[in-house]
Amino acid sequence: MAAAANHHLLLLFSLSLLSLSTAPPPPSETQSLLKLKLSLNNSDKNLASWIPNVSPCSGTWIGVICFNNVITGLHLSDLGLSGTIDVDAISEIRGLRTLSFVNNSFSGPIPQFHKLGTVKSLLLTQNNFSGPIPPDFFSHLSSLKKIWFSNNKFSGDIPVSLTELDLLKELHLEGNQFSGQLPNLRQDIKSFDVSNNKLEGPIPEGLSKFSAASFSGNGGLCGKPLEKQCVASSSSEYSLPDNVTENDSGSDLPLKLIMILIVAVIAAVIFMLVKSRQRKRDDDFSVRDSSVEEVMQVHVPINRSSSASERVGRRNVGESAKRGGMGGGTRNGLGDLVMVNDEKGSFGLQDLMKAAAEVLGNGGLGSAYKAAMANGMSVVVKRMREMNKIGKDVFDAEMRQFGRIRHANILTPLAYHYRREEKLFVTEYMPKGSLLYVLHGDRGSSHAELTWPIRLKIAKGIARGLSFLYNEFCTYDLPHGNLKSSNVLINDEYEPLLSDYAFQPLINPSIAVQSMFAYKTPDYVQNQKLTQKADVYCLGIILLELVTGKFPSQYHTNGKGGTDVVQWVLTAISDRRETELIDPELQKNASNSMNNMLQLLLIGAACTESNPEQRVHMKEAIRRIEDIQL
Repeated sequence: MAAAANHHLLLLFSLSLLSLSTAPPPPSETQSLLKLKLSLNNSDKNLASWIPNVSPCSGTWIGVICFNNVITGLHLSDLGLSGTIDVDAISEIRGLRTLSFVNNSFSGPIPQFHKLGTVKSLLLTQNNFSGPIPPDFFSHLSSLKKIWFSNNKFSGDIPVSLTELDLLKELHLEGNQFSGQLPNLRQDIKSFDVSNNKLEGPIPEGLSKFSAASFSGNGGLCGKPLEKQCVASSSSEYSLPDNVTENDSGSDLPLKLIMILIVAVIAAVIFMLVKSRQRKRDDDFSVRDSSVEEVMQVHVPINRSSSASERVGRRNVGESAKRGGMGGGTRNGLGDLVMVNDEKGSFGLQDLMKAAAEVLGNGGLGSAYKAAMANGMSVVVKRMREMNKIGKDVFDAEMRQFGRIRHANILTPLAYHYRREEKLFVTEYMPKGSLLYVLHGDRGSSHAELTWPIRLKIAKGIARGLSFLYNEFCTYDLPHGNLKSSNVLINDEYEPLLSDYAFQPLINPSIAVQSMFAYKTPDYVQNQKLTQKADVYCLGIILLELVTGKFPSQYHTNGKGGTDVVQWVLTAISDRRETELIDPELQKNASNSMNNMLQLLLIGAACTESNPEQRVHMKEAIRRIEDIQL
């Protein structure tokens, strides 16, 4: 059975590489998306690319994710949308697996998303949805793995139907007004947060594995991992039912309890049988329409002869140059996969076709996928759709320069693929993920590992990587341009590697303004100008993030959520309260290094001066970081 499933997945993946010849989505689904567009405010402007007579899977419809020309995801984040979401229109898209309305302006009760029974990710973070969520809301959403409802205005009890979601892995309800007790969630949840609500009562044992930060801001909660102990009350959950009097609590009570248990067991067996049958009916559909979370969407054209294609795909840059062109282009001028760095091993199109794959996320510059190949090597494939500013020859030259980079703190690309519509950028996979994730993604484990020596090591590694980039790309306006903790990868030795660097000359200017972090600095926001001092500001944000352990609000496009670390640090320094800024985890485990922590904090403050003229130069910032001792 497993072999058959893998074969089926391989077939689907192979077909995805030939997507140029496959049929577009059914016209009815195009009409469904256009109906959804009509139900939204500001859609004429922000969904202007959604137009009739153009396939939603053509690559031009913003926010539409496709696999093999099947619509699998709608990622409508950061678009200023509001209005009434037409869930009936969305339900007509049969292959839909991920739905994101993050950081928009929707309000009112939660839409009828319970109609979308096959959705695996439902992301509503940072809107103004309000009111209670019906207790049975999740009863028909058995496929859900990720629920992000944080930073809204939901109230009432947390729906008990969450306990029915066997596949649930991520649940984020923080920053709402939920009240009452936490339901007893026994699933294998990996990421969890209900902080800053109005919850009360004991924390269920199954949730006590998460850190105290996941429950903070709920004054009525008690029990592990919080320091507040629960006090037993006379009206505990084990009190007699209302219809049982004191006289009934004698010899008849055990018999009644036994009957209740028998009924409960029978009900549970019936429920599991029904669910098993439903899951069996859905097996073919779930394998056939594997979600964008589980299958890599890499549209790489291949020649009719697979052996010739693989030979071209494995060819290195030197061989390509000798033969008069990069990648040995096809008749359509699309080219093939080109290796620029084979120190980790070489691979070709066939290797990617056979790889087990999953989505890592969507960033400003494109989507990222992990591909685990049969030889044990794992890579990340980034699809860049906004690199249409330059021609193939110039792009090839830039990639060759990237491929020559050798530095302990720089992520060197392994291979690339050129097409007019999009570019593929292949790099080594780092199991620990980014600094953003290590700091904030799993505060129950990874965060605790970030001791002061490791954080200083990361800061110095970032500084050394930037020093190299400023020599290698000294003529660039922005040698990095997109420096933030999500673009600092962490290897197994906690050595940082900078990624997404030196892309500014390759990105369409209008897209660069929207997606590159340097354009979010005061330099551009206030003066519409950028210099290398913007990279210095971005470095300062990371330093403050490292020392305080806080998630910077600067990473959000609208400033909602997180902590304005720049203003917070500035105010505390002016009040001489610097020590209050240090991450409690560091104060607890490395109090004797407080002076060194404060040194790094002050460097971060000097890097984030709002006036670029008063901001330190990159060279000086790097020198100061290197001078800090353990």
